[in-house]
Amino acid sequence: MKLPDEDIVVAHRSDGSGTTDIFTNYLATVNPEWKKKVGRGKSVKWPVGLGGKGNEGVAGVVKQTPGAIGYVELAYATQNKMTVATVRNREGTFILPSLESTSEAAAGAAKTMPADYRVALVDAPGKDSYPICGLTWLLVYKDQKDAAKGKALVSFLKWAMHDGQKMNAPLLYAPIPRAVVEKVDATLKQIQHKGKSLY
Repeated sequence: MKLPDEDIVVAHRSDGSGTTDIFTNYLATVNPEWKKKVGRGKSVKWPVGLGGKGNEGVAGVVKQTPGAIGYVELAYATQNKMTVATVRNREGTFILPSLESTSEAAAGAAKTMPADYRVALVDAPGKDSYPICGLTWLLVYKDQKDAAKGKALVSFLKWAMHDGQKMNAPLLYAPIPRAVVEKVDATLKQIQHKGKSLY
């Protein structure tokens, strides 16, 4: 491929974000020098580049700056018809970001997922896993003080993990794989009021 002879301009978030945390986690995972010099976080000291606020700010820098490359969340890239790049995963396969490759990453991480779900999907195993993605977590009290509110919370979470999954793809969120749904169900059964499960 013949590439233009011009500098690459790095576009990054100027504000703190979960997107930056996932992206810098990936860079720190695959590059020891990045890990040592810059590290991982919602906000880092970028060694080079131009900052933009939010996904729209990064996209604006990329669109308006010749030779620019940046990162935004998948839903934003899809909605705005942005060009995306394949990224090499742990297995050596170059994968496009998609809802399917994100779900594959969650499925790959399911085998070693701890009971508290604190796991990064970054560089997850699996030949079809996209290496730069993450989960959304909820913090829920195991012992609920109000039985009615606790029951409503558990009912909502059950719906979200089962019937609600039908809404994920149209909203550009990756479906949670079956193995993770089963783990979440087991956790939901532990939510209680005065020793009685609210599941």
